[in-house]
Amino acid sequence: MSAASASPETLGPALLGRLPASVQQPAYDRAALAPGMAHVGVGAFHRCHQAEYTDDLLSLRFDRWGVVGINIRPPSLADTLGRQGGLYTRLIRENSRIEARVIGSIVKVVDSQASAVPALDVLSSPDIELVTMTVTEKGYCHIPSSGELDLDHPDIVHDLVSPETPRSVPGILAKALELRRTTHGQPLTLLSCDNIPANGVILANVVQAFAKRRGNGLADWISANAAFPSAMVDRIAPAVTQADLDSVEQRFGYRDAAVVVGEPFRQWVIEQKFAGRMPRWDLVGASFVDDVTPYEHLKMRVLNGAQTTLATLGVLAGLEHTFDAIADPLLADFVRRMLVEETLPTLMPVPGVSPLAYVEQSLGRLRNTAIRHRNHQIATDGSQKIVQRLLNPIRDRLSRGESIALLSVPVAGWMAYLIQASARFGKRWPVSDPCAGKVADIADATGHDAKALAAGILAIDTIFDPGLAANERFRAAVTSALDGLLSNDPMATVRHSLQQGEAARLKPPAQSALSAVNSRQGEAR
Repeated sequence: MSAASASPETLGPALLGRLPASVQQPAYDRAALAPGMAHVGVGAFHRCHQAEYTDDLLSLRFDRWGVVGINIRPPSLADTLGRQGGLYTRLIRENSRIEARVIGSIVKVVDSQASAVPALDVLSSPDIELVTMTVTEKGYCHIPSSGELDLDHPDIVHDLVSPETPRSVPGILAKALELRRTTHGQPLTLLSCDNIPANGVILANVVQAFAKRRGNGLADWISANAAFPSAMVDRIAPAVTQADLDSVEQRFGYRDAAVVVGEPFRQWVIEQKFAGRMPRWDLVGASFVDDVTPYEHLKMRVLNGAQTTLATLGVLAGLEHTFDAIADPLLADFVRRMLVEETLPTLMPVPGVSPLAYVEQSLGRLRNTAIRHRNHQIATDGSQKIVQRLLNPIRDRLSRGESIALLSVPVAGWMAYLIQASARFGKRWPVSDPCAGKVADIADATGHDAKALAAGILAIDTIFDPGLAANERFRAAVTSALDGLLSNDPMATVRHSLQQGEAARLKPPAQSALSAVNSRQGEAR
């Protein structure tokens, strides 16, 4: 096939074998691949991460582990992956380097936005031994501050009244498990791949809480026949642009409506807690461990904490992408010192990992100019993310009487980001966050009084647990930072916080944060 073809073909099974030599393709017979697992939430991340690991495994050890992709929320899959027989191109980009690969592990896709029935048909099938999911933090319908099922969530309210026609992830999974119990009784492993601390515990909590409300013995059956392992996943996969789609046609000579783009780095750590067979992803780079917690704290508090910090402060500074924000000397200095001085001392030792080296690796990944991750995209649903990324390390430091001069700034940055999207502040930018309406109402009623703004937002107890919200040191630090970030020179607040952080670090007789980090490194060894 010539890249200069006047009418490029669309990627599909018929094109395999005729792709350019520069495009890697599945090294197994896709026609022989049968479905054995389902994935809920087939977005860019799944296609750049779990589906790729599965593709690697099928090439190494072929087995019945084809993936059935299910979307219960937009976008529709039928016109993209569906028309391409589940095939898509995964581009790895690092500065000027590009690597193309066609992934073949998805054998079928199902759209279930209009009705839960198509999803339930797949999830209740005895052929499906495993369900993975990337439904974003808000998809669990949980209360971020407590991890419990949000019984006031509109979809949960609907599903408890109409359990046969569920809309929510907990409702759909509970119904699928009920169908499995009544039709064949086969066990099921449900593996969350979202950035939520103890995501397996959260998933079990919301599904079991929903099942208990049914009162038909389903909760007991789930306890005996389902497993909810936790997992930590990592790869930066920004939203795909039209330029990404065009680049495949221009460079490789075929069309692909389902291109995904990612960085070279990837990681997957999975808790060994399964209800039946599992794909041997550990043979292709994943790790099976007894406890995911140290790994998830490291990733969420360091890499994800840096992303949230750079995203909201980057927007306030007028910067579009993560790599723009990390290229700014002030923000780069701030985020590195925040991580080293305040975040790292809150971490558990991770076998074989140097915390300081992990910080440098993470910041290096964010400098990749080929990964055009928009700050507004990263800031999406920030209210569902700041608990694990920022508030948990803040809580740990406050419990030990340690400084939060730096960590409090991105919390205020998240507030300022939503506040300035309100009508009272001129709707400076559009935002997407479950708490955007609440914050806008607070801003519209309060105006520019930073103390009243902070108090109103801290009273949102689905994000800020009452104990933390009432902490005077936390309230004062966030209020002060918010006041500055809402000024005409928000970066002056970032500079001032660095001065405060330095003063706190040097204040005797407290041990410096860097020494604490080195001490913890000794523990890890």
